[in-house]
Amino acid sequence: MKEKTEKRAGKEDKLMVAVNKKARHNYEILDRYEAGIVLTGTEVKSLRAKKCNIEDGYATFEPKYSLELILINLHIQEYAFGNRENHIPKRKRKLLLHKRELIQLKRYAEQQGLTIIPLSIYFTHGIAKVELAVAKGRKEYDKREFIKREEMKREMRRGE
Repeated sequence: MKEKTEKRAGKEDKLMVAVNKKARHNYEILDRYEAGIVLTGTEVKSLRAKKCNIEDGYATFEPKYSLELILINLHIQEYAFGNRENHIPKRKRKLLLHKRELIQLKRYAEQQGLTIIPLSIYFTHGIAKVELAVAKGRKEYDKREFIKREEMKREMRRGE
């Protein structure tokens, strides 16, 4: 029994499902949030099989005046062994956050040029979570500048 308690006291178990690799290149990340996501049974099974694409996804408040955050364009492939009750791959999915976090995100969303994007989806202690980021889009010349800075950092690390 002691082994189990010691295991739980260690670092948090995370099972990564999908990571948005383009996000850090295309956007400047200003703030991060962890949100729960409302899913159906077949969606959870597809996520566990890592059949998910989040690169086109974004979050918005719908309707505009409410505090209900919705994740749009998150593609979860239909479950292979599902029946006629299988889910729709690109349906809108509600995100679960505390009210104060929703109010903060609403303020960010109302600012010009800021968007809310998913960075990753993962399971923690059996519950599906989405890591959201408040981000500002980069222009093409900003992307080139970012690449130069990253290469300089790599060169500095190699030289040491």
